[in-house]
Amino acid sequence: MAKVIALCNQKGGVTKSTSSINLGVGLALQGKKVLIADCDPQSDCTTALGWPDNDSLSVTLATLMEKVINDEPINPQEGILHHAEGVDLVPANMELSGMEVALVGAMSREFTLKSYIDTVKGAYDFVLIDCMPSLGMLTINALAAADSLIIPVQAQYLPAKGMTQLLKIVNKVRKQINPSLEISGILMTLVDARTNLAKATEETLRQQYGSHLRIYDPKIPISVKAAEASAAGMSIFAYDGSGKVAEAYMELARTVIADA
Repeated sequence: MAKVIALCNQKGGVTKSTSSINLGVGLALQGKKVLIADCDPQSDCTTALGWPDNDSLSVTLATLMEKVINDEPINPQEGILHHAEGVDLVPANMELSGMEVALVGAMSREFTLKSYIDTVKGAYDFVLIDCMPSLGMLTINALAAADSLIIPVQAQYLPAKGMTQLLKIVNKVRKQINPSLEISGILMTLVDARTNLAKATEETLRQQYGSHLRIYDPKIPISVKAAEASAAGMSIFAYDGSGKVAEAYMELARTVIADA
């Protein structure tokens, strides 16, 4: 049965979608079957994997979660898109923004996404959930569905207050909804190793959280090519496979496999 990993941080711009894609493809290159669930109405993951016209998609994560709410049967292959680099995708579009409201009145509302993922995860080794930049009901659903959590943190500043808020939510989810949820670690992204700010950010992270949370050794370097890869609808491995960003994501993938 698949290990379900949520990539979550309520702060935007920390490369959650980029990391979901490149970790997913890195796992696929290691021979693993991977499903990426785009749980963000902004649908960056869907766009960056080559489906920019996502509003024209007939079946998205919103469609499938609505079926769960209405207790309608779901075909395990329904709506799943297949990317040329070996990962599958449950896409998203703006319809998912309405799901926050729909979940308020739903039975067992925190478990709607989990109910869907449980119907499909038998075909995969890993399911990655790309979370939206908020701590609303969709993110709570992702944490309820996940076995573990990776927290991408931008290395150009330290969102300490935001991290504290996220960890409080995680603890609440553990106590009330998903007691088996683990934090796999903090992933530093957009790292410019030449700057004192990046070094200071890492040092502060290690001081504040290093005693009880792992900070992944592979730090994701800042790179124009990573952004270009997303614009081209491909992973960093297809776009710049010999570069430092690809090397870092592959090391992360190997670490995730070792942890599974």
